[in-house]
Amino acid sequence: MPVSFREKVDEVLLPGDVFSLRLPEFGSDVKAEKAVCGPGLRRNGDQVLVCKSGVLRHKAPNVYWIDSQQKRYVPAKGERVIGIITARSGDVFKVDVGGSEPASLSFLAFEGATKRNRPNVQVGDLVYAHFIIANKDMEPELACIDSCGHANGMGVFGEGGLMFRLSLGLVRRLLAPQSMIVKDLEKLFPFEMVVGLNGRVWVKAKSIQQTLIVTNLLESCENMTAQQRQTLFQRVAEGNL
Repeated sequence: MPVSFREKVDEVLLPGDVFSLRLPEFGSDVKAEKAVCGPGLRRNGDQVLVCKSGVLRHKAPNVYWIDSQQKRYVPAKGERVIGIITARSGDVFKVDVGGSEPASLSFLAFEGATKRNRPNVQVGDLVYAHFIIANKDMEPELACIDSCGHANGMGVFGEGGLMFRLSLGLVRRLLAPQSMIVKDLEKLFPFEMVVGLNGRVWVKAKSIQQTLIVTNLLESCENMTAQQRQTLFQRVAEGNL
């Protein structure tokens, strides 16, 4: 019989593990708790199936996900990603998002775009967009506007900066509301950064040298502890590197 899901928080889980959302201290007549399943989990009634290996994480009140070092990106609805325009077919752009297949992006999916007022998008441009369709049976579809028709930070960008790849686990740490990595970097140089959940990061600082330093520091954070990271950042601030 599947064990309670809450008891496995912060433990390593494997694909195929099945857990119950019902609390064991109550009877089977109690309705299963409401839970939001994030990456690596799939819900089936009052049971949860683990889809990839990693550590089970929990965020109050009822959000669960698998924290892993996955490198290959699997599109998920609502996630914001950095894509590269690879082709144009009629009124649709093909976008490389690092998944198993390219995503489509309509020219009308930009703020203020109409059939007469088309956006200035060229092959090779970088776009920051979110998925409005993402499942295994349909082609992924992107949009650069939210539900109210506003860009809200999305669209074409990337002039003068540098794009590189990081692991999916590290980009989620960068996107955390109180990310210590970002706070420590801000003490070194002023810079702009765009982070996509598909593992792509774009950085632009005042000079090419500072841009490369920020890039190398972010790549070095992959396997560092907090103490090692602070020591490295301190050496950079003192000009010892």
